[in-house]
Amino acid sequence: MGQRTRAVLLALRVMTETRRVLVTGGAGFVGATLVRRLLASGHTVRVFDNYSTGHPDHLSGVDVETFEGDIRDADALDKALAGLDSVMHLAAAGSVVQSVADPVLNFDVNVVGTFRVLDAARRAGVERTVQASTGGALIGDATPPVDERSLPKPISPYGASKLAGEGYAYAFAKAYDLRTVALRFANVYGPWSARKRGAMTTFFQRLNAGQPLVIYGDGSSSRDYIHVDDISGALQRALELDLPGGTVLHISSGVETTARELAELCRAAAGRPDHPIEYEPVRRGEVDRNFANYELAGKLLGYAPTISREDGIPSTWAWFGEHVFQG
Repeated sequence: MGQRTRAVLLALRVMTETRRVLVTGGAGFVGATLVRRLLASGHTVRVFDNYSTGHPDHLSGVDVETFEGDIRDADALDKALAGLDSVMHLAAAGSVVQSVADPVLNFDVNVVGTFRVLDAARRAGVERTVQASTGGALIGDATPPVDERSLPKPISPYGASKLAGEGYAYAFAKAYDLRTVALRFANVYGPWSARKRGAMTTFFQRLNAGQPLVIYGDGSSSRDYIHVDDISGALQRALELDLPGGTVLHISSGVETTARELAELCRAAAGRPDHPIEYEPVRRGEVDRNFANYELAGKLLGYAPTISREDGIPSTWAWFGEHVFQG
């Protein structure tokens, strides 16, 4: 059975009823796209965000209820979850580099915060949760492509915190029958990512400012870049389909892109193929090579990436030009 046929058949199994969903970090980069997608599909959505990395403007013009609060605040979560049946947990401290600089804060937000969200879901009688995890940082240095059978050996506090979050999700599934799903994101890019700390955003900012692009290492380190529309589609599927509690899936492009290739793609998107590049020493905590196999997500979600890097990076540059680099 082909991937497209499998996706069509799975679509027939998607639950027809709408869900009442709390999206933590819903005013962030991925949240801005996901919230719009869920609303367009008829779901009732409530956003919970402290705006530390997200921004209210990301949901400008979107008819959605918002709660300002921190995921470490159990009382605030209890209020936000009243009357809802599902949680999509995106809020996180998402920087590898910052996790190395301040591991205590990273632990507090990602481990304690995820526990608070799961425990609030348990108290509220929520039926299912879907949480954002990570592939490369969680697995650590391993020969790619990695998949759900790869042994996690995180080399940064960020990766360790996401592994702990997956562990708590699995435990809550088994101890409390909470239907938990963790999606291990590849490196996400696309609209609303101006506040995201990552190579592509930094490259775009430096291209716009006329500053040299900076690559850490010799340019051979690699990542798996996935467009936010594809990530949001997988998140919606994970919400709507009846997956077993404790499920973990890699959501990726399956394409290895080196830092040098990414710089070239960004320079081409900006129309500046000769823009200068500088090289600096490798930063601690960052894996050397990473890309992931999404075969299991294809089987369980009908997932397959739809936007190539050759199309997605130029369209993202165009979005930055329209929304970020004006004047």
